[in-house]
Amino acid sequence: MRKNLKAKAYMYPLPVLIVGTYDENGTPDAMNAAWGTVCDTAQVALVLSAGHKTVKNLLKTQAFTVAVADANNVVPADFVGVVSANDMPNKLEKTGWHITKSEFVNAPIIEELPLVLECKLVSYDTDTEICIGEVVNVSVDDAILDEKGKIDLTKFQPICYDCDTHGYYTLGEKVGKAFSDGLKLK
Repeated sequence: MRKNLKAKAYMYPLPVLIVGTYDENGTPDAMNAAWGTVCDTAQVALVLSAGHKTVKNLLKTQAFTVAVADANNVVPADFVGVVSANDMPNKLEKTGWHITKSEFVNAPIIEELPLVLECKLVSYDTDTEICIGEVVNVSVDDAILDEKGKIDLTKFQPICYDCDTHGYYTLGEKVGKAFSDGLKLK
């Protein structure tokens, strides 16, 4: 049996993305964004409301970082989503996160978040509020890499957002192998 729900864009998983920028004074800022995805091999797309301080910053600097939040950072990741830098410009100080400047773009890297995409702004559409960024570097903590230098999701424990229950969840165990398991049906 199936049930019809209201028309809503239920898409799972929605990664919890932390978008980092610097303001005109060099003060780091970050916001929590759940609406983001890969849109090309080296590009990301984010839906970011123009009223966010982060958007104002990235339009000025033409750069931003996108970190994927993990299970160890649920509280500060949620905090940067519920508190606006428009109201609290130094909100990152409350998180306890340590900031370093990207070597590749004028944007902050949050050291506690193990996977950070360093991006230069490609476009921001004020009508759709879609931000496109070109990934110029990926900064990753060795602690989440396997012996071959690949990201190990069991070590990483990225979190995703459930827009229905407003919960944060970690990704589960590996259940198959892409581009392989389906070949059994050939």
